[in-house]
Amino acid sequence: MDLLELTPRLHLLRFPVGQAYLWRDGADLTLVDTGPAGSAPAVAAAVQRLGTLRRVVLTHFHDDHTGSAAEIGSWPGVTVLAHRADASIIRGDRSGPPPDFTDAERELHARVAHGLPPAPPARVDVELEGGEELDIGAGARVLHVPGHTDGSIALHLVAEGVLVTGDVIAEHGGELMLGPFNLDRERAAASMRLLAALDVEIACFGHGDAVVGGAGERLRHLHG
Repeated sequence: MDLLELTPRLHLLRFPVGQAYLWRDGADLTLVDTGPAGSAPAVAAAVQRLGTLRRVVLTHFHDDHTGSAAEIGSWPGVTVLAHRADASIIRGDRSGPPPDFTDAERELHARVAHGLPPAPPARVDVELEGGEELDIGAGARVLHVPGHTDGSIALHLVAEGVLVTGDVIAEHGGELMLGPFNLDRERAAASMRLLAALDVEIACFGHGDAVVGGAGERLRHLHG
């Protein structure tokens, strides 16, 4: 795992598949997504360097985002949050529906998902609806951005100028784009446009390099 400092309060944790983010409020940490199953020791090492983990926010149910949620959620004092529409899948009460693949996405998914372990059922303590403000930074607004999954969420730290998009938006080779592997591409594109209209300086994606500085201008050039 790579641990990259984006700002003194925001770190990116990059795994062989997918990535997560740690936000620091003093000694208290919030983890956004958990990486695939088996990532918990690497997350623990990062947490030990930076503070004490208090909260895990899951942007959606896919295995590369929730794979280590069961183990990390068992750590003392950790609260796990996810959107209501994905919570029962994360808990293992039902299976998640597969994406509506394009032909190109089907081939890409077969390569990316090869060897990716399934996420074990994980506890969800707080079910979100969208519109909540979480005690992260000076306040983080939960945005319900369905399409990638029914319960996909983004976090907008308004006063900090930070946006965490989950998989609604992706970065590859310097280009920003609608994330692949969506349940409903049309809804996902509408969610992407909602996020692209926000005034932010930093944008963090589920896959690809974050944009640090001038992110709002980059996002406004997105189409989909």
